[in-house]
Amino acid sequence: MKITYHGHAVVKIETNGKTILMDPFINGNGLTDLKVEELSPDYIVLTHGHNDHVGDTVEIAKKSEALVIASPELESFLSWKGLKTHGMNIGGSYEFEFGRVKFTQAFHSSSFETVDQQIIYLGMPMGVLFTIEGKTIYHAGDTALFSDMKLIGERHPIDVAFLPIGDNYTMGPEDAAYAAQLLGAKTVVPIHYNTFPVIEQDPHQFVSLLPAGQGKVLEPGETIEL
Repeated sequence: MKITYHGHAVVKIETNGKTILMDPFINGNGLTDLKVEELSPDYIVLTHGHNDHVGDTVEIAKKSEALVIASPELESFLSWKGLKTHGMNIGGSYEFEFGRVKFTQAFHSSSFETVDQQIIYLGMPMGVLFTIEGKTIYHAGDTALFSDMKLIGERHPIDVAFLPIGDNYTMGPEDAAYAAQLLGAKTVVPIHYNTFPVIEQDPHQFVSLLPAGQGKVLEPGETIEL
């Protein structure tokens, strides 16, 4: 299994001939190495409804016929745009062709801003646990630090965790380091930083807050193999 970071909160998992793309914010993301026209995932998983996470989902999914997995509100919103969708809620899990997906809580907000200045509520924000090939990958989505991360780690031993460190909108580096401690993940990868001036952070400084060998900075396009 290959897990690749593509800037901001974009993560791609390739396993058993299937490609899962998370939070595909491509156009407008100056840090990504991806191009929308080159993407053809089998599944798209969304953590919440903000524009910098829904991103280019509609264009990508219409072209590739990917199944979009999201909260019930976001799933309905996207199904009305003609996409194939599967709605799930916090605490629920489901076995897909590539493996199991379980949504966890996250402490954030979730809405979509339209070009005519309307704000559409799109349900609760969520983190995502993937169980694939006997490994567990956790994408925390956009979230603050919360104590139940300890419970998540105890119930689901995590091989790789993707944690936001940008501050301002999410956890900052110090809170994210404490989150890594609660989760007990074998490997922790920082995400959601440096895309915009207000979330500029030094990911290597974040890694220095973790026990030796736990943190790993991935440049856009770099991969972890499990």
